Amino acid sequence: MMETESLQIRIHGDPSLPTLIYLPGIQGDWTLVSSFRERMKPHVRFVEFTYPRTLDWSLDDYARAVLAALQAKGIGEGVIIGESFGSQVAWALLTLCAEGRHSCRPGDNEQLAGDSAGSLGDRNVAFPFSVTTLILAGGFARYPCMPLVDFSRLVWRLTPASVVRAFFKGYAVFARWRHRHAPETAGAIQEFVARRTPLDLAAMGHRLKLIRENEPVALARQMTFPVYQLAGFWDPIVFSPPVKRWLQADCPGYRATQIISGADHNVLGTAPDAAAKQVLAWLYQGLPTSGGRLDRLETDDRQNAGPNLSARPGDRA
Repeated sequence: MMETESLQIRIHGDPSLPTLIYLPGIQGDWTLVSSFRERMKPHVRFVEFTYPRTLDWSLDDYARAVLAALQAKGIGEGVIIGESFGSQVAWALLTLCAEGRHSCRPGDNEQLAGDSAGSLGDRNVAFPFSVTTLILAGGFARYPCMPLVDFSRLVWRLTPASVVRAFFKGYAVFARWRHRHAPETAGAIQEFVARRTPLDLAAMGHRLKLIRENEPVALARQMTFPVYQLAGFWDPIVFSPPVKRWLQADCPGYRATQIISGADHNVLGTAPDAAAKQVLAWLYQGLPTSGGRLDRLETDDRQNAGPNLSARPGDRA
């Protein structure tokens, strides 16, 4: 795998199912979402990305690359789940919609202009894409404590790459225990560590800069389709209460927050069973449960996913 790889996309599941599009966090890849993906695959078409190791892309570039990849696969509508930094890519994607370059209205799949997404340099070409729901998994709009981002960038810049890689190797040992109830994620930890090359670490530092500069407030105040917050109780990176307060005050589309008691910042990886149950509940919000699809999902979960999927999602915030 070359260091200068382009954005990668993988698709799992039946195209007739609802589409769930996963935008990864600052690590930039799909290695930490493996267990959550496996639990979602029977119920959705799961689309996941790995970002390129770029040091100069803007959030707009990330969003346009994602949209171009979706177009190439013929995907015109979906639920976006943005994990941590991925939530910032999600807001940039929605900005393209709000500016008229793409559709962001549920069910609106009419051609807007042109027949393709075009290259990253072509900012005037649009294709139809509809975001039906946004889920912020350990995510946010504007980061609630910018001095922490500044401090993180400083530490990241001053710490030698060899030290950071040693930290990730130590994390891999801990992660085998932390993900003991998520065997798919535990099995991907070695790939996660192997991907942390010097250029990869520099790309992660660049993504911190993009978080620092992002200001999606005006856009969030226009959002009327459902927006949900999913967070782990043990999250020292993104403190969920101020994110929730901000969404309540400034995002008309905000519907609910769910805090999963046993999870940390990587809520999809550390509590995949509870996260999957909650995301599925949001995905089918409003459908009748008696004899409906949610009842069938509960039955499928108990029969096919083992005892862990019966875990309670946690306490509503």
